[in-house]
Parts: sequence; structure tokens; C-alpha cells
Amino acid sequence: MRLIQYHDQGQLRVALVESLDTLRPIDIEGGTYGLARIALDSRQPITRVVEARLGASQGGYQSLIDDRRLLPPLTHPDPAHCLVTGTGLTHLGSADTRDAMHAKAQVEDAALTDSMRMFKLGVEGGKPAPGETGAQPEWFYKGDGSCVVAPEAAIAVPHFAEDAGEEPELAGLYVIGDDGQPWRVGYAIGNEFSDHITERFNYLWLAHSKLRACSFGPELLIGELPAHLEGTSRIVRGSETVWQKPFLTGEANMAHSLANLEHHHFKYPNFRRPGDVHVHFFGTATLSFADGIQTQDGDRFEISLPEFGRPLRNPLRFESSSPAIAVKSL
Repeated sequence: MRLIQYHDQGQLRVALVESLDTLRPIDIEGGTYGLARIALDSRQPITRVVEARLGASQGGYQSLIDDRRLLPPLTHPDPAHCLVTGTGLTHLGSADTRDAMHAKAQVEDAALTDSMRMFKLGVEGGKPAPGETGAQPEWFYKGDGSCVVAPEAAIAVPHFAEDAGEEPELAGLYVIGDDGQPWRVGYAIGNEFSDHITERFNYLWLAHSKLRACSFGPELLIGELPAHLEGTSRIVRGSETVWQKPFLTGEANMAHSLANLEHHHFKYPNFRRPGDVHVHFFGTATLSFADGIQTQDGDRFEISLPEFGRPLRNPLRFESSSPAIAVKSL
């Protein structure tokens, strides 16, 4: 089951995706968040809540895209109550990259970089047995819901940014129950857009490099996630594809299990605040930056995974300079 959110004359709407251009509207107030709240309160699977509220079939998916009416597939009524985070160094990458990483992991720990040491921890302990705690992954904060850009909408590049690079990956979407229990609503394609030059200059600037916009969607996949997923990430400039590469994701291609990544995020009580929404990016293995690509104003990112329906697409918009921020005393 896949859902989308969109706006219709100022109202938040949610619909079931039946085919490439066939949607069935869902009779619900509050969008996907409203569906999740009903599922929690009534102790039903969200699929049953959706099925009980389906309207008549209708077309119009493409018109939503053309009119820029798509929204992220899960939002909170108050963006301050949506926390956007992620984990890195989680994917094994291609076979060649994997072999190279494993070879480097055999050297003495004293000779390993912090990144390689973190990767090695994941390979050795990122998939614990059920009931056991695995290795802690790298973790980062991106912002609250205000940093999320809708599918098809432009991703803004701050004037102070050194780079504007895509990160194609999976995102887990969650709602916290009234008792503090995290519930996964589903998964979406994510672009965890980052500043890789800032990060490369000094790894202690990783936190700065992640404080950027991001996007996920357009479709929310509800149900079991396939262990092996093959997608394509591309950059389109005008009518020309200037870079394209396949990428692998899913647990079969990761050093960590999703359950382990979720545990190490939600183990902190302040991430289990009742009613909150969480968007958690699970990491990437493919970057255009690694191939020397420098993006430009107007470039469009396109990230596709067949199991998730339509691709996630976002153009880039570079911002002009702005004055330094000065804090004033009251």
C-alpha cells in the first residue's frame, strides 16, 4: 500500500495510489498523521483504517505533479513537532567498494580513520540477534519539519554553502504514541541533501554540513520493506542527464539492521515525546560528489526506486548572499 499527501484548495488531502495515474481519495481530516492517530487510538493497523475510508477512484496524479500540489507523505500540524535526523556509514556499497572497505578494516585499529572505525563497528556488530543491542551508528540532526521540502519543490542552497549534493536513501517515518511508544508508519524515498565539501574539510564540521533542507516522498510505502532494493539516482540539467548511477539499499545491502538503527535513535527519552513525528534517514552508498560532479542552479535531482512508485524529484535553487546574523540585547 502506498499513500500520498497533497493540498486541494488549501485543505490537506491524502490518497491511496492505485496505479501510475489512479488515486483513491481517503475521507480523513489531518492527512496521514490523522490516519496514524486513528490507528493508534483504535488499535488497528493503518491499512484497515485506510480501507474503511476509501472514496471513489479518480485520476489526477500527474496533475498534482504539474500543479506542484504534492506534499511530503507524512507531516505534523506543527513543524516544530517533526524531528528530522539520520545515520551515516550504514551501507556496504558496491561489491568493489565493500571489498576495499573490508580490506582496510584488517589493518591495526590505530591506523584506521574515525570513519573507517565506525564502519568496521557496523560490519561487526550492526545486525544483532533479536533482543540484543548492536553497535551504535553515526547519528546526525538535520532540523525540524521546516527543513523538509515537498516533492517537486525547489531545494534551497544557502549562500554560505560550499556544496549542494544529493544523498539518495530510505527514510523511516514515525509517530510517537501517547504512551511514548514509537510506531513506524512506513518508508519513503529520501534525498538527505548535504554539503560534502564542508564535511570533507574537517569531520568535526559534519554537523554543519547536515543543517540543510531535505526531501522525501512522494509516496509512503506501508508494510514490509524488501531486503534488497535497486534504484537510480540522476542529475538533470535542462534536458540533459549530466550524471546517473544505480544505488543499492535495504537491509541486505547494509551493515546495520533497521531495527538496530531505530533502537539507537529512539533509546533517548526526548525522542519519544507523545504525538511527535520523526523522519529518520538510513544512509546512502552513492553520491555524485564522489564522481566529481558540481551541481548548478536549476539542476534537478531525480531518485527512483520501483517499489516506491513515482520518483522523488527536486530542482536546486541557489540563494544570493545575505548579511551576517547579529544578535541584539533586549
